Amino acid sequence: MTPDDIKALRKELDCTAKELAAALGLEQETVLAWERGDLFPTKRFVTKMEELRSKGRGAIVRKPRRAAVAASPMAVLADPETWKLVRKLVAHAELRREVGKLAEAYPDPADDAGTT
Repeated sequence: MTPDDIKALRKELDCTAKELAAALGLEQETVLAWERGDLFPTKRFVTKMEELRSKGRGAIVRKPRRAAVAASPMAVLADPETWKLVRKLVAHAELRREVGKLAEAYPDPADDAGTT
């Protein structure tokens, strides 16, 4: 398995070198050395990587990535998608009504403003 094959596998599995290493029971540096061509995987690890490939993306245990972690209120306000939603809410009364119904199930963050 060449360095490019390993990079392609990571891309196919949508995983980091650290996540691939964990799935193989190795250190991240070993996978990175394979990708640089400094080291090459043994047949045992090539077989494991082929098994991961056959199982697909679900075979890799992932840590939540930064995008998946709850964003701070300031980060949300800086997101252009937030403002796109706000513009739509302002422009469409029907959308406001529907969102209002949906929002009833969620607590208002302003209610907790003085408790932290």
